Amino acid sequence: MQMQSILEDRLKKALNPSHLEVRNESAKHAGHAGDDGTGESHWHVVIVSERFAGQSRLARHRAVHAALGDAMGRIHALSMELSDGA
Repeated sequence: MQMQSILEDRLKKALNPSHLEVRNESAKHAGHAGDDGTGESHWHVVIVSERFAGQSRLARHRAVHAALGDAMGRIHALSMELSDGA
């Protein structure tokens, strides 16, 4: 399974988002020290989920990291835009 599918599946299951975008930004970082050559090292996610309501920015980031679990070990960089939709 490709990394994008793994990320999407795990985020959908854990956070039940009303909006989810998962973008591979690895090409922007080709040759960078974190580029492992797979083309799947740098990611950007946009997530709108009611589960973020009342959570701090740090708590939201932790929820995403927990949802991704061991996949985080295969990601060099993950940028996030997280909202509760309010």
